[in-house]
Amino acid sequence: MDDLESLAGAIKRAETAVAFTGAGISAPSGVPTFRGDDGVWDRFDEGQFTYGRFRSDPEGFWEDRIELQRVMFDGEYEPNAGHEALADLGQTGHLEAILTQNTDGLHWDAADSRHGGDDPESELATEHDHDGTEILELHGNARRVRCVDCGTRSDGDPVFERAAEGEVPPQCDCGGVFKPDVVLFGEQLPGAVIQRARSLARESDVFLAVGSSLVVEPAASLPRLAASSGATVAVVNLESTPCDSIADVVCQADVTDVLPRLFDLVES
Repeated sequence: MDDLESLAGAIKRAETAVAFTGAGISAPSGVPTFRGDDGVWDRFDEGQFTYGRFRSDPEGFWEDRIELQRVMFDGEYEPNAGHEALADLGQTGHLEAILTQNTDGLHWDAADSRHGGDDPESELATEHDHDGTEILELHGNARRVRCVDCGTRSDGDPVFERAAEGEVPPQCDCGGVFKPDVVLFGEQLPGAVIQRARSLARESDVFLAVGSSLVVEPAASLPRLAASSGATVAVVNLESTPCDSIADVVCQADVTDVLPRLFDLVES
């Protein structure tokens, strides 16, 4: 029995299976990565996108953010086979939750596509449920904006269009300034979100880390937290990670190949 078959068996037996995903699952869809060769931070100064700058110079922040948004999201990105395989595992009841570092919303697109159409409310939520599968975005969603005064979340496209036409910073109806609904450098992750992620890691019988270097927090600690609670931990990534040593299964392979194969084995 190979490692993937063993992992499929563990998922079948699991009461709670959780997936954690990073940029490596979205890169095959064409979404630019931030770091590495030809990463976004090779083209932009990440120091211009801090929470401190947003507070002190919202106009300049938004002028730079418009350009960053164009580079990041001008393409028509669609979920790939990796996103779809996780959505299928969720739809068939084998996956309790997807925790993601990504802000592109592709896990929601994949889940919605399995339900015959888009959920108009999903992009304005911070988490949602498809056949019991929770989607938790640790770093927010770049498709949305949030008013820093009243907390209202809105579809980002109209707001970015207003900013591109000269309304910088764009404002909410209440008069507050809109902020991209993502965690900026120097900004803490929402406490409830990270607390829920840690709780799911502790509760998991299987913890599947996909497409993440597992270097920065909270990525580095979640697989270790799951392992310390007795979970079967699997790492699927093109390169080695610091968590390989504590993983039960390590697949250094393309996630778009591995995850569909894993789903087929779980269903067989």
